[in-house]
Amino acid sequence: MSNEIFLVSMLFLGISFLVSAVLKSKFNKYAKIPLANGMSGREIAEKMLRENGIFDVNVTSVDGFLSDHYNPANKTVNLSPDVYNGTSISAAAVAAHECGHAVQHATNYGPLVFRSKMVPAVQFSSMLVNWVLLAGIILLATTKNPTVLLIGIIVMSVTVLFTLVTLPVEFDASKRALAWLDKTNVTNSDEYPKAKDALKWAATTYVVAALAAVVQLVQYIMIYMNSRDRS
Repeated sequence: MSNEIFLVSMLFLGISFLVSAVLKSKFNKYAKIPLANGMSGREIAEKMLRENGIFDVNVTSVDGFLSDHYNPANKTVNLSPDVYNGTSISAAAVAAHECGHAVQHATNYGPLVFRSKMVPAVQFSSMLVNWVLLAGIILLATTKNPTVLLIGIIVMSVTVLFTLVTLPVEFDASKRALAWLDKTNVTNSDEYPKAKDALKWAATTYVVAALAAVVQLVQYIMIYMNSRDRS
């Protein structure tokens, strides 16, 4: 069973690497196509926030590539340099997506509120989960006692739940972004499908991560159940 876990983990690692590579390729491709209106990612973000009645969120620039994120703690839309200063289709898509999270926050979107409340528990469980699972597997092999493995499964369930809750949050942010881009004509009829394609691949990375997490959790549960059957 441990070999199966390793093989499945490697499979999803490979898929994740492939999807990430495609995402970067799409971003770079659309980053070379300038918007007809010449707006930068910062200008687009500020415009979307204003038009959604949000005036207490700041748009800032952060280092990194595809490091863009919304921080609900200090109400900031943080854009990477290529997005903040960029005037491309990629910049427009990413900036609008991150502002989608700000709109979620302002409207108390349920899944986002729930995910935010989970953050402390996830931070704690992320530090422990790998060590507890490793100890559980070792103790199961040496003492036939599955208790520590069960604790590891419970801890892992917290991070898996967080990964699953992230899916509707990300999908909804992209939906809000694309609806606004289309309604306001920030992207024209030729640019909009490309922005949609970029956000589709960004969402795919979250889907792959969620599937990998669920499959791995199920495998550990099967190990635990099999140990119980043999006892």
